[in-house]
Amino acid sequence: MRLHLVDGTYELFRAHFSRRPPHQGPDGTPLKATVGLVSSLLALLSDAAERPTHLAVAFDNPIRSFRNDLFEDYKTEAGVPEELLAQFDLAELATRALGIPVWSMRDFEADDALATGAARFSPEVEQVRILTPDKDLGQCVRGTQVVQVDRMRSKAVDEPALRTLRGIGPESIPDWLALVGDTADGIPGLPGFGEKGAAAVLAAFVHLEAIPVDPRAWPDSVRSRDVLARTLAERRGDALLYRTLATLRTDAPVDTSLQALAYQGTPREAFELFAHQVGSPGLLARVPRWAA
Repeated sequence: MRLHLVDGTYELFRAHFSRRPPHQGPDGTPLKATVGLVSSLLALLSDAAERPTHLAVAFDNPIRSFRNDLFEDYKTEAGVPEELLAQFDLAELATRALGIPVWSMRDFEADDALATGAARFSPEVEQVRILTPDKDLGQCVRGTQVVQVDRMRSKAVDEPALRTLRGIGPESIPDWLALVGDTADGIPGLPGFGEKGAAAVLAAFVHLEAIPVDPRAWPDSVRSRDVLARTLAERRGDALLYRTLATLRTDAPVDTSLQALAYQGTPREAFELFAHQVGSPGLLARVPRWAA
């Protein structure tokens, strides 16, 4: 048995900004993101390679979280198109209409829910598959037991693959993001630190606290290590804050059991109502299994 955990917010944004043609409901409301999300979830349910039997979809709703109280420049709804923001509630309704459990996060983030689910249920399943390419979810990867899946590229990343890809292990991902930044989440990082240089330092010392002040102790492969060491010394407090922002919580309010995450089929009446409400009756033909 495998557990599939889906980043619904990522899927919603991806559908909105994709090359899919625009879609409007019968009343003219833009619904491209929601219909695209549902199409993606139907593709997952029908995917012979993934064969999901137990799954959940996590959403940011709203986008702001407790991290905005720690750092005012952390990601917000600013810059998000109004027609996309307006679909967050509908996206959750649509996912439930498919018969898939929804983890709707308020104060926490969808990524926290995914991290919580992975930590909680990994001992009970053969593998947890976290479906998102977001860099911060790399910290959840554990051996081959918890892996990260990029469906767009048909690529699964386990711990050995992560170490090859990033040059560091899962335990160093938050420290790495603190140094290089994460524009998607509004984490600026420290000036001068690139992905390779930060990875080389953390490959040697693992965490920020262990990085020596003296640059002569740093790996020779790190370019401009004198400058970078001085920057880190001057802004270590900022780096520690950024690491806190990048560290996913494993205590998000995900109150459920593995049994409750079993896909029992799509409830016909609820999904038929949704499909007609959004003007996409063609979605009905793609349902792989109807609930009894």
